[in-house]
Amino acid sequence: MRTIVIGLGVQGKKRRLHAGDDFIAAVDPVNLDAQYHDIKDVPLADYDAALCCIPDEPKYEILSYLLSHGKHVLVEKPLWTPRNDDITQLEKLACANGVVCYTAYNHRMEPHFIRMRDLIASGKLGKIYHCRMFYGNGTARLVRESAWRDQGAGVLPDLGSHLLDTCRFWFGDTTPEKFRVISSNCFENRTPDHVIIGADAGALSIELEMTLLMWRNHFTCDILAEHGTAHIESLCKWGPSSFTHRTRVLPSGRPPEEMITLVEDDPTWAAEYAHFKSLIARSAKTDLSQDIWLQETLTGLGDTITHREQAA
Repeated sequence: MRTIVIGLGVQGKKRRLHAGDDFIAAVDPVNLDAQYHDIKDVPLADYDAALCCIPDEPKYEILSYLLSHGKHVLVEKPLWTPRNDDITQLEKLACANGVVCYTAYNHRMEPHFIRMRDLIASGKLGKIYHCRMFYGNGTARLVRESAWRDQGAGVLPDLGSHLLDTCRFWFGDTTPEKFRVISSNCFENRTPDHVIIGADAGALSIELEMTLLMWRNHFTCDILAEHGTAHIESLCKWGPSSFTHRTRVLPSGRPPEEMITLVEDDPTWAAEYAHFKSLIARSAKTDLSQDIWLQETLTGLGDTITHREQAA
């Protein structure tokens, strides 16, 4: 497969690396390392797929161009468009032209995220009561100094999209449909750099916290359930990363514990590119329904945050 990378920033350079020998050229309007400055300058006969590491605003136009010309697309999360109907249109374009349009959420490839999904699916935890996730990095100053990142809902679409996608990855259709803003703050930035959202669906309660003010990058998850608990501490790229499963003792007592700790380089980028190629190889049908749900959820939460700021 012949692959181009559009957007040669931090993410684009990672995608270029893991595309390996498939990579043939980069497109970027300002980076001098790119062979082209506009996607329309790349001869259509030269490539089969594009890895789109671009800001939200041009995504719809660029993806429409690629899909309408029969090119497979991997686009960095979230798949934002001006209207929800635009995502539906992208799905129709992909299906009509027999190509794959895949939104990249590389954390799904984290070994412990897969382990958590499989544990939940096994039923060993019993009824899930509560899931709390925290995701923090220390990029507040970088975001504030960026020409385009310190706008809109701030940290919410950046890290919140990962957390919401993870909920769907683990809980599937039992994920609550409606999330609410619990807390939103602009401690250092013009837009929110610390946000907490939550939701309830029957017995399942979810709380998601995200921030740009965690000076050492970190991720944690705690799931409380009928027959025990499950926990993740850190991601592989920030390792060591641990997964802990504790089995409940009745009526009370110290539970037996299984812990797996990984010390390895980030495996998600290579795994996700391999997954993208496998979708293409088996002619997988594009389904962007989750992207529509994510956009509706993030837009609704973002509107709530904006109204709160205006009222303050």
